[in-house]
Amino acid sequence: MNRRFRSVALAVAARSIHNVFTNPALILPSVVFPLFFFAAFAGGLARVGDIPGFDYDPGYTAFQFAFVLIQSSAFGGVFTGFGIARDFEMGFGRRLLLAAPQRPAILVGYLIAAFVRAAFTMLVVTVVALAAGAELNAGGIDLFGLYGLAVLVNLAAALWAGGVALRVRSIQGGPLMQVPVFLLLFLAPVYVPLDLLTGWIHAVATVNPFTALLAAARDLIDGDAGTLGVAVAISAGLVALFGVWALRSLRRAEAAGG
Repeated sequence: MNRRFRSVALAVAARSIHNVFTNPALILPSVVFPLFFFAAFAGGLARVGDIPGFDYDPGYTAFQFAFVLIQSSAFGGVFTGFGIARDFEMGFGRRLLLAAPQRPAILVGYLIAAFVRAAFTMLVVTVVALAAGAELNAGGIDLFGLYGLAVLVNLAAALWAGGVALRVRSIQGGPLMQVPVFLLLFLAPVYVPLDLLTGWIHAVATVNPFTALLAAARDLIDGDAGTLGVAVAISAGLVALFGVWALRSLRRAEAAGG
């Protein structure tokens, strides 16, 4: 990464991070939504952990913590896509394209901002989960794998949403960024393990890539890294796929003049 590329990426990241953390309307949704789901699932559905066949040693609070962690990472990326769309809708994106000698640096800057935003939310979610009594049987390496997996999910979601934003270049593209990620998350084993699902939801969850990611996150919390390799392979594949998507979208934005 040369100096000009790095300077553009860091400038875009710094601006995006500043906008998010100085505007409550931008930072609060990415924090409140995961906490709302955590309270609703881990609190309101806590008795689900007592049903026959639910065999997860850390308990139901930790079971839901894994989901909320992955969810908050994904939506940190999606909300960054909202920011990209807003920048282009207001005309700032066009100025960026004119000023930046290496346009991919713009995308890298937004990805850095997505990571910072997700890291903040993950920290809040983790603190709340521990305060709520979530039992983490994970060691240091397991925790590193858990949060590393969450970062890959954040990166994939940011690339997906960023690609949509660069093509639509309007905040009206928000539902297209958010709904597919929302569906993938909630068509995975959210409330109970995969083995306890039945009917069409079991069939869908079986082929849903987020199922493997959730399973790995829950295994890591229980101190088992055996499924991490598969989850990393899937998430890295999503990053590569959506990386190509985002770069092509960036070229389309360039061709359209922002």
